[in-house]
Amino acid sequence: MGGRQCVLDVHPGTTGPHAIDIGKLFDQTGAFTYDPGFTSTASCDSTITFIDGDAGILLHRGYPIDQLAEHGDFLEVCYLLLYGELPTKAQKDDFDYRVTRHTMVHEQMSRFFTGFRRDAHPMAVMCGMAGALSAFYHDSTDISDPYQRMVASMRLIAKMPTIAAMAYKYHIGQAFIYPKNELNFAANFLHMCFAVPCEEYKINPVLARAMERIFILHADHEQNASTSTVRLAGSSGANPFACIAAGIACLWGPAHGGANEAALNMLGEIGHVDHIPEFIARAKDKNDPFRLMGFGHRVYKNYDPRAKIMQKTAHEVLGELGIKDDPLLDIAMELEKIALTDPYFIEKKLYP
Repeated sequence: MGGRQCVLDVHPGTTGPHAIDIGKLFDQTGAFTYDPGFTSTASCDSTITFIDGDAGILLHRGYPIDQLAEHGDFLEVCYLLLYGELPTKAQKDDFDYRVTRHTMVHEQMSRFFTGFRRDAHPMAVMCGMAGALSAFYHDSTDISDPYQRMVASMRLIAKMPTIAAMAYKYHIGQAFIYPKNELNFAANFLHMCFAVPCEEYKINPVLARAMERIFILHADHEQNASTSTVRLAGSSGANPFACIAAGIACLWGPAHGGANEAALNMLGEIGHVDHIPEFIARAKDKNDPFRLMGFGHRVYKNYDPRAKIMQKTAHEVLGELGIKDDPLLDIAMELEKIALTDPYFIEKKLYP
């Protein structure tokens, strides 16, 4: 710029493309880079997750997501993400024990729920309750202490399902169900959500395995919006619970985690299979504000590898529950079929 030149370092990628270090660019040229959405920017040095959107590849510490979802469990994946390698049996047993012993929340936190309306959005509740953890667990808020960071990680992994289940129970007007240490992570979550005090709740292994896969598929997804938000909040020195609350707030948006809710709302708006052609035509009309939710991905220009796993899992669950005729399901299945055969969707790579 203005005839000025600068020499920039290049960092080789662990997997995938190299990265140009632009830290000295402004000092040497007086110019900034402009990259809305971080489409060409790496904001940190990380070896956790690798994504190749064109090839539809998602790796956690070098392991393909389909292998982890098929053969692992969620806490095993948590260990992998935290420590970089899959655990030995002894390490896995120790990690499971430590997480399991943190699943209960301070009893006083149960009173917080009465401050919410019962029809409050669950993400509003989760955001508030996650931030409130920092008011109770003062011994794990110092991010400069490696031990406290580890304890905060254990507590967050362990307590979020408990808080989510409590939010659901409060919404439907049922008693809170305490966690059971003998159950694994996914089964425990189902137990807290659907058990009632007056009778025994039997864990369905097909549903528990489906829940396990859902947790695994959402364990990490590189530098996405919520992860970047957590890191940005953490850069100020904020405690881990406050940072996660900020990440939950970001996740709430329809362009991120809220896309699931937006897709369900869209299916409800379509209403019936007979109405699909009208909405497909609207989706193709550039002048119509209607957008099909649940098709295409900002990162994946191929089939999202997580979607393949969830498709198989969904059919296992539907078969187990004997669900065949459901209006929203019928609409979703027909939309999927159209998206895989319609030239418009194929050309624009709008995979379901």
